[in-house]
Amino acid sequence: MTAGRGRNRSVCFGLAQPQHNPAITDHEEIAVQRTFATLMTAALLSQSVKAEEAEMQANHPYVGLWVTEDGYIRHELLPNGRYIEARGTRERAYEGRYQVMGTHIDYWDDTGFTADGDFIDGVLHHAGMIFYRGRRTGKP
Repeated sequence: MTAGRGRNRSVCFGLAQPQHNPAITDHEEIAVQRTFATLMTAALLSQSVKAEEAEMQANHPYVGLWVTEDGYIRHELLPNGRYIEARGTRERAYEGRYQVMGTHIDYWDDTGFTADGDFIDGVLHHAGMIFYRGRRTGKP
């Protein structure tokens, strides 16, 4: 019997490693362990990349609050690629995701509605409306 067989394996990153199955060979067990290690490495690297992307998006010049001149409609572009649109006293009238490519923005509302806009000279032109950098009070 090979060392370690029949015993509980260690726990790695909160996930139990697979138990040894006597029906598989040592070569197969090593392959399973390598696959497990590869998957764990990929998961950890993926989290690192996502954290870097979130940090980059947080520093994106268009992330933040955009309001119409009268303050009635407010788009909050979140660093995670989501947006929240408020209208009047309805703070979460619409929500969805967005993507900025250059100075163009595309919106995909959670209800299936799509829209787009363009940032021109520090102003967002969207669906016939003009949005300015603003504060939660609705004043640009």
